[in-house]
Amino acid sequence: MTNPQDLKTIGLTPFSYHGNQPLFRINGGVPVIQALSHASDLLHIAKLLASDAAMVRDTDRHAWASHFLQEMSKAIIDDVAKVLDAPGNNRASNVAP
Repeated sequence: MTNPQDLKTIGLTPFSYHGNQPLFRINGGVPVIQALSHASDLLHIAKLLASDAAMVRDTDRHAWASHFLQEMSKAIIDDVAKVLDAPGNNRASNVAP
């Protein structure tokens, strides 16, 4: 089993599609702890913007900003999930029945 401190993003997760083309992709080689911390920060800001958007009805700019931050956060988390699900990193397969 790999030490969790050694796990890094693999960079296979695209996001922000325009048509069928992704505009962005998660970069590989980022420690998963840092990636998840960044996703948490993005989600916190997205939550604040969504809350503000719910209170101010005359503009949707906060709602769109929240939407894009959530999209980025999801891509980070999906990329980390791919790393954790990779052969050799699956903790469930290392548990005796």
